[in-house]
Amino acid sequence: ICLLQINFVACQLFALLAAFWFRIYLGPSHASSAVRHAFATLFGIYFAVFCFGWYSIHLFVLVMMNYGIMNMASIPNIHRYSFVVAMGYLTLCHISRIYIFHYGILTTDFSGPLMIITQKITTLACQLHDGIGRQAEELTAEQNRLAVKTRPSLLEYLSYLLNFMSIIAGPCSNYKDYIAFIEGRHVHMKLLEVNWKQKGYDRLPDPSPTGAVMYKLCITLVSLILFLTLTKNFPMAYIIDNEFLDKTPFLSRLGYLYIVTQAAKPKYYFAWTLADAVNNAAGYGFSGVDERGTFRWDLLSNLNIWNIETATSFKMYIENWNIQTAAWLKRVCYDRAPWYPTALTFILSALWHGIYPGYYFTFLTGILITLAARAIRTHCRHYFLSSVPLKIAYDVVTWVVTQLAVCYTVAPFVMLAVEPTIKFYKSMYFHVHVLSILVLLVLPIRPQAHPRRKPQNQAMQNSVKSK
Repeated sequence: ICLLQINFVACQLFALLAAFWFRIYLGPSHASSAVRHAFATLFGIYFAVFCFGWYSIHLFVLVMMNYGIMNMASIPNIHRYSFVVAMGYLTLCHISRIYIFHYGILTTDFSGPLMIITQKITTLACQLHDGIGRQAEELTAEQNRLAVKTRPSLLEYLSYLLNFMSIIAGPCSNYKDYIAFIEGRHVHMKLLEVNWKQKGYDRLPDPSPTGAVMYKLCITLVSLILFLTLTKNFPMAYIIDNEFLDKTPFLSRLGYLYIVTQAAKPKYYFAWTLADAVNNAAGYGFSGVDERGTFRWDLLSNLNIWNIETATSFKMYIENWNIQTAAWLKRVCYDRAPWYPTALTFILSALWHGIYPGYYFTFLTGILITLAARAIRTHCRHYFLSSVPLKIAYDVVTWVVTQLAVCYTVAPFVMLAVEPTIKFYKSMYFHVHVLSILVLLVLPIRPQAHPRRKPQNQAMQNSVKSK
């Protein structure tokens, strides 16, 4: 595991240097799209082999199987076949991990890149289905914007899935955004959304990612220091240590749970922020200009640390954690599910993460807490908006409750196995489960609208009427 961690960091740091070189010497003005695609692909393959050895064959097998599906399957079924094959192969690999690594693998292994590639394969398949197999009026505005009108060439396909910027730690991006980046249209397209003449510019500015990269590298360095100091000294397993449970009062255990959960975060902050910086260094990830006129490089950002640490609701917390995976779940499942989109999305998320029981404890608990938090917010929040002191008190209480609820929910995700999870929840008297159920019994749940599906459904109704 230590060797895998060292390989991971070495590859990402080398990818960072390669990304700067790629942007400066192989920029769209210096090299053709084919050269940029080829370089990104070959370096990505090299990194995968270096980091994961013969296990990297799984990545290449899945990529080539789905390239065959993309070219041979009928467009009405391309997204279904791609989804079943990609998720099926990923699940088989997850099962094999239990026998290869048992429960000790808590860090980097070949399934991480396989999970990212699965996201990209299914994203492209759905967007290709939208672009070729459906009418524009059947699509939502976002589906229309991201729809892919032609099948990619082999080089474009390999570059999108295996490029060195995202092969190790992601994130997943949309195919059209990636192709626009390779062809040199990525930044230009975003800049055209702003009226620069009104701002006093004679021509379009040329945003540099250097400042954003340096800022993200600082966050990466701090995260690495915290990981080396905190994570090793505050292991999650200690919260179910028999001596700790016997001698520590319940409220103290809750406080320590918060500490060990905080200590588990830096490795995610490190990996995701470094991956974001690598893409930015290559010139990818520009998302436009904010209200203050600042250039934003957060198109591929996977987390918003400030919003996570200050979240006053369960919803706010999960919306700012693993952002690109949440976007993938929305695009391939939530927006397309014929019924029960929320439940199906949670199930897909659990399957994508793996088959360790701890994942399912976390996601099932998460559903319960989400419903309870929604009910409390709907029925109670408006009573605390009448004055500033009441609103501050409400925010403080909801922050404490949210942070502790998240700690309670994610502990099984780190523990993985059934026995420590049950032991942990018993030591906590299942208090969050019990409180959530009581809330749902006392406060009725109002039915939630599904506004994101309305444009598509309305278009389908209009289509039927016209026929």
